[in-house]
Amino acid sequence: MAMASTSTDKIRPMTPEERKVIFASSLGTVFEWYDFYLYGSLASIIGVQFFSQFPQATRDIFALLAFAAGFLVRPFGALVFGRVGDLVGRKYTFLVTIMIMGLSTFIVG
Repeated sequence: MAMASTSTDKIRPMTPEERKVIFASSLGTVFEWYDFYLYGSLASIIGVQFFSQFPQATRDIFALLAFAAGFLVRPFGALVFGRVGDLVGRKYTFLVTIMIMGLSTFIVG
């Protein structure tokens, strides 16, 4: 029979620095998924605005394909920037990704 093991290690409370990291990571994730939620909710409206010359089904498919691109490209970005982070450091890699996102946002705007 399996017996439950008891640990004699003390559980230490989280430091303020750890709490700050968890909060910042959670906030970033909330914003990221909120963007996906908005696009998914508005896909039919976006399809009408950008693909109005096509039939309704085609508009919806094109809008959802653009939505799917965000999910399909994420693993490749993780592989590339994960490797760069291992080679040159996570702070530098984070700075590069922030600059790429900022530049992309500026160009779109």
